[in-house]
Amino acid sequence: MSHRQSPARDDDDDLQRLLAETTALREDIERRSPGLLAAWEASGEAAANLADYLILRQHDLAALQSRLASYGLSSLGRSEARTRNALDALIATLKRLCGGPHAPYPSAQAMAAGHDALLAQCDVIFGPPRPGPHTRIMATLPSEAATDPSLVKRLVAAGMDCARINCAHDDATAWATMIANVRAAEQELGVGCRVLMDVAGPKCRVEKLRCAKKYRAHKGDRLKLLQNLDAEPNGAIAIEPSFPEIVNLLEPGAEVWIDDGKIGAKVVARSEGAAELAIFSARLKGVRLKLEKGLNFPSTELDLSPLTPKDIVDLDFVAQHADLVGYSFVQRVSDVELLQDHLASRRGDAPPQPLILKIETPLAVRNLPQLIIQSAKRHPTAVMIARGDLAVELGFARLSEIQEELLWLCEAAHAPVIWATQVLDQYVKEGVFSRAETTDAAMAQRADCVMLNKGPHVVDAVALLRDILTRMDRHHIKKFARFARLSAWG
Repeated sequence: MSHRQSPARDDDDDLQRLLAETTALREDIERRSPGLLAAWEASGEAAANLADYLILRQHDLAALQSRLASYGLSSLGRSEARTRNALDALIATLKRLCGGPHAPYPSAQAMAAGHDALLAQCDVIFGPPRPGPHTRIMATLPSEAATDPSLVKRLVAAGMDCARINCAHDDATAWATMIANVRAAEQELGVGCRVLMDVAGPKCRVEKLRCAKKYRAHKGDRLKLLQNLDAEPNGAIAIEPSFPEIVNLLEPGAEVWIDDGKIGAKVVARSEGAAELAIFSARLKGVRLKLEKGLNFPSTELDLSPLTPKDIVDLDFVAQHADLVGYSFVQRVSDVELLQDHLASRRGDAPPQPLILKIETPLAVRNLPQLIIQSAKRHPTAVMIARGDLAVELGFARLSEIQEELLWLCEAAHAPVIWATQVLDQYVKEGVFSRAETTDAAMAQRADCVMLNKGPHVVDAVALLRDILTRMDRHHIKKFARFARLSAWG
């Protein structure tokens, strides 16, 4: 029987090389980080650590990590919240192993400072935690929350830490009643529950629809996007989008996704005010076309204002009543500044509300460091990984990779993360468990908050999610694996 032999190594020389390489990494960060902070016009520990981490991750560290691990040393795999301190602790150990003068280790307080800063931000944004999992739970309130106070009370009792109001639905009268019901539940149950009001933004939806009552879209079908459906009253299956001007921006070959990616189509012909689509992706049994379902155009650059006229009106209410403000489809630093100015003009002497930056497009992903920096200059800031639109815009294959990277980057910025869209979705809607969904919910424990959408079983879903998160707290804090005692094998 043969065994694979690892090549012999000279430990002393190898350790010296590791010391040189990690020292060079530290020096590169120290040299370049001030320039990045100056470009951002930012200061403070969170911004500095984010700059350090971004510079560190511009290096491919995979081979270095394996070599460090072979000596039982830190592989820098948990350096997000305290990048320089993690490198300093590693360098101090390597210097000792190499027989050089002993460098001091960072204090235990310094090593924990980044994590502590993130926890403090969570408390500022979501309120003091109640007993239970460290990951907060957010639930989207349905319209019934305005007329059924008991529903809101049951959600809070089950473990809802934050109630989300989607401003794309209902109106100010209903929102006010929902918030009153949340406040009453807080008072009665003796627990806190923040209210997030999610400004709708330029979400393109199916505004008008022409098709047979029971029509289901199948692969190979054709339909039209029309700038004005009423001007072409007869003929093919057709959709008028809520932003009709988009139709003339589409070029042949451009992709159009309908209903959170359930239908994929490509533009095969264009004329003034009309685009003909051929469906290339749909489930075998077909997909019902419905009003209000989302439309995505991932291969087309859309130049839409991040705040619609409706949003401007809604902000009058949001600025006065919301605990947290969600910003949909934010993509550029100027977008953040625009919302900040609108809120400031309506808040008077009241303290600034925390902002939740919803990351839904590739451009938002690319600009995320600058978006966080700008937002944090004037507001406590968290980030929502809005996985529905993000998956369609990026491609489903990239979503898993990108959501990991977003978690890491936000931890480096000491910005809490909300894991959102389709968590326990089947259970919320149908009351039926899915193995894949429970695994997704367990993965969500690495975020600081998890969002559930509305559905008839949302109260039970909050309780289930709370149970899953509590169990996973035994095993993980962010990327840190906690070796609690295993009980399945006595």
